[in-house]
Amino acid sequence: MKAWLPTALRAMLLLLLNAFLLFPESFEPLFKSLVQPNAPAIYNQGSLLNLTLLHLKIVFFATLIAAIIAVLLAILVTRPFGSEFLPLSRSLVNIGQTFPPVAVLALAVPAVGFGEKPTLIALFLYGLLPIFENTLTALTNLPRSVVEAARGSGMTGFQRLLQIELPLSLPVIVGGIRLSVVISLSTATIGSTVAAKTLGEVIIAGLQSNNLAFILQGGLIVGALAVLIYDGLSAVEAVLARRAGVR
Repeated sequence: MKAWLPTALRAMLLLLLNAFLLFPESFEPLFKSLVQPNAPAIYNQGSLLNLTLLHLKIVFFATLIAAIIAVLLAILVTRPFGSEFLPLSRSLVNIGQTFPPVAVLALAVPAVGFGEKPTLIALFLYGLLPIFENTLTALTNLPRSVVEAARGSGMTGFQRLLQIELPLSLPVIVGGIRLSVVISLSTATIGSTVAAKTLGEVIIAGLQSNNLAFILQGGLIVGALAVLIYDGLSAVEAVLARRAGVR
């Protein structure tokens, strides 16, 4: 998939996001009409920049762990000795999609306590499915002629995996990671209900004080991050596809 934001629009969105996070008070006139008299128009219960970085940190580590586990599972079930584990693997990666995020948090809190840990667990479970399915699809739809040529040249199974299968599959794997990141960016906001430091704090503060400006600010930051990261990973996917000779 090609990056779908024009370069100028992408740069403008990134510039606006950075400006808002670094100098939020400069945008106060834009939000003033959304709040009651004497109510703050810009979130003032913490640093928006700090919350954004913490939000991204949770998403990054959850996606990283999900990617490692999902790719390893997909590799396992596409090997002759692991094919019988495909139904079990599919059941495992579907767990996150079966339970609502709130339910996962409720089950995780008694086990690991409040804070980032239950949020990481929820995001990890939600991020498994798209990465696993994309990796599985990529590994099972490789050009047979390429695989047979590698086998005929005397390459071992491990060599074929590292030098042929994974490089050719990488664009599709990145596509799964892209979907996982976007899901996690929005889902991470509910982590604030269990004391995780995310942009959900801004939205929750707005709901508690009936401050529409706070709600809008939290939502706009998450939305901008999702669009920019989705677009960036789409560009990476396209580059990898060209290098692999897929497109």
